[in-house]
Amino acid sequence: EHGLTARAAMADTKGAAWALAHHGRQQIAPPGRTRQAIADLPTTALRLPIETTEALAKTGLTTIEPLTRMPRGALARRFGIDCMRRLDQALGTEPEPVAPARAQPVFSVRLTLPDPIGLTKDVMAGLDRLLERLCRDLERHQMGARTLRLTARRVDCVSESAEISLARPGRDPMRLRDLFIPKVDAMDAGFGIDALHLLATVTEPLKPTQLTQAHRETEAAKLADLLSRIGNRVGFENVLRFLPAESHIPERAFTIAAAAHSDAEPWPDQGRPPRPITLFRPEPLGQPPGTPPARFQWRGRTYTTEDAQGPERLAPEWWWDDPDWRTGPRDYWRVQTAEGPRLWLFHTPAHPAWYAQGAFA
Repeated sequence: EHGLTARAAMADTKGAAWALAHHGRQQIAPPGRTRQAIADLPTTALRLPIETTEALAKTGLTTIEPLTRMPRGALARRFGIDCMRRLDQALGTEPEPVAPARAQPVFSVRLTLPDPIGLTKDVMAGLDRLLERLCRDLERHQMGARTLRLTARRVDCVSESAEISLARPGRDPMRLRDLFIPKVDAMDAGFGIDALHLLATVTEPLKPTQLTQAHRETEAAKLADLLSRIGNRVGFENVLRFLPAESHIPERAFTIAAAAHSDAEPWPDQGRPPRPITLFRPEPLGQPPGTPPARFQWRGRTYTTEDAQGPERLAPEWWWDDPDWRTGPRDYWRVQTAEGPRLWLFHTPAHPAWYAQGAFA
């Protein structure tokens, strides 16, 4: 459907099957006839480095069949032992075992109840048992859960589910339990619940913590717990983090990323003046007199300048054509008004005008 083609081949050996799939006209080598099936194939079918195949071609050895008749010692001395090894693997004289991929462990635990339950505290008591077993299994495999789903089967064969997500992999039963409490409260037990099933739907590797990193890990865990609580309430897609970007232009000096899937990065401190806590698109103030203006109007109100610090000149990036910066360099001022707001204003000398672009705390 995507316009891709595939070639499959079968042979007695892995090397011969690879050769037929990539270079062969036939795709199935009869049992016991591997040598005849690959004899006319080019030497590139032996999975040799390009340097080796080019050296073979210079001596007239362009197909596999002449290689099988050459003295082994001379072939190994001139073209390397790897040439003989690949030939032997294709012909089956040297084993090349195929190890199938191991199935990934499934982290799932169940609890069948002798009598139906319906109270939240009873469901949480059953969840505590499941979390202990699941977290032990996760620790044994050095894995951590990112998403868990609790399924409660009611006596009327209807299932209720509660799912939580974590900002970073975890396997602490108490932390996981706290996230499940509001979800379990919202469950409808109906006429009673007779079985519980806990499944870690998304897992990631989680190595043991070094003792020397205990304090740092504790601080990171506190932040992860906060992000997990907020994310499970409002959705992780709504919990964002600002990260620094390589640009001196205020609008492009940061990027926005999901807090649960990014790490905090230190902001560069190169002695530049502070930036406002709120940044918005430039809002024109007209051409009030003074540098900085003693009085100006912004958003329908008149403000009086009480203190000002600046200017800080920023020039547009020549490789980026931004319509907002076509007016040329800007002179930024940090203006404290008598009315209270502390604003970030700038003046464009090339096209004289004043604008407001941010507000400080």
